[in-house]
Amino acid sequence: MALHRLSFRLRQTVTHVRSLHTSGCGQQQQTLAVESESEPFSIIRTSENDPACQSEKHIGQYYTLPSATISTLFPHGLPWRYQQQVKTFNEACMMVRQPALEVISYLKKTDSSKPPLRYLFYGLNGSGKTMSLCHTVHFCYTQGWLVLHIPDAHLWVKNCKELLPSSYNSSRFDQPLQATEWLRNFRITNERFLSKIKTTQRYVWTKREFTEEGSLLRDLVDHGISRIKSSSDVVGALMKELRQQSGQPGSDFRLAVAVDGVNALWGRSTIKKANKSTVDPEELTLVYNLRKLMRNDWIGGAIITTLSQTGSLYTSKSDYLPQELLGERGFDSMDPFIPVSVPNYSEKEFESCYLYYIDRHWLQHPQSKY
Repeated sequence: MALHRLSFRLRQTVTHVRSLHTSGCGQQQQTLAVESESEPFSIIRTSENDPACQSEKHIGQYYTLPSATISTLFPHGLPWRYQQQVKTFNEACMMVRQPALEVISYLKKTDSSKPPLRYLFYGLNGSGKTMSLCHTVHFCYTQGWLVLHIPDAHLWVKNCKELLPSSYNSSRFDQPLQATEWLRNFRITNERFLSKIKTTQRYVWTKREFTEEGSLLRDLVDHGISRIKSSSDVVGALMKELRQQSGQPGSDFRLAVAVDGVNALWGRSTIKKANKSTVDPEELTLVYNLRKLMRNDWIGGAIITTLSQTGSLYTSKSDYLPQELLGERGFDSMDPFIPVSVPNYSEKEFESCYLYYIDRHWLQHPQSKY
């Protein structure tokens, strides 16, 4: 980017048309020509905070997410650095970018009577794949979808603090701490659905504990949270119920399965068994059941994923293409899918980001404006 051009824009008093208020998509916006020193900063923001109403004219602009949405939709899932930025700036703003808009345009045309399409964000490390996923998840949430979000799939295949033999299948291993934490966050995001959806079969956890057929999904989730030993199996039962009921007659939800770092499901793990041998991801109850959701043998939703160099252990840092990070097994399992490239910032997006940091007083050195 030519910095002298940005410097020129910052020094100029700009006159342009700015949106004052909108009450919904398609409503005609009132406009007003404004001249002030703060004008360069107003062009980096949009008042259109509904992802369903955003379009290419908003690319490079920031929209604001309500704090209530952040705490409900993203109790987990936002990148750590972005969380720190939200705390520092005391607001959650997300840039509108083409990759997310592309997937959102496809989701608007989703046919709930057909198997879900699989979308795969890919790109260089740090290009914005996770934020594109979060933008897309926000769209699904505002449209009333049930969101099943796996924000860090690679954490399920490494650094496991507690690994227990599965009580359901002796060839698999449970991760009760990870499962319980995920169930808590799932309950926060989808509370409105848990009192409506009911189980379709009876689940037996121990000789004395079970969940009857016809129980509310909330009871199933609560059991997994209160009975940590059963939490991994509860996650599997939950995913099974959602997969079987989504898109069926009488069901009142569409299912958005969002997985960040999906390639970790077919990679290598760092988890060790008691005999010091490495656990294969397929031996993990959580991964085993999540792989089932990646199949498109159900209806009424969409599968939205990203590739992550972080989640691809023992691969080259320069690898970023789907065939490189997914490997043969992962590629065959995901195929067919819609690849969506997430490039680095364009010149326009970089300038917008630069101006945003100045607007938030993050860049305060006198020369940052010249």
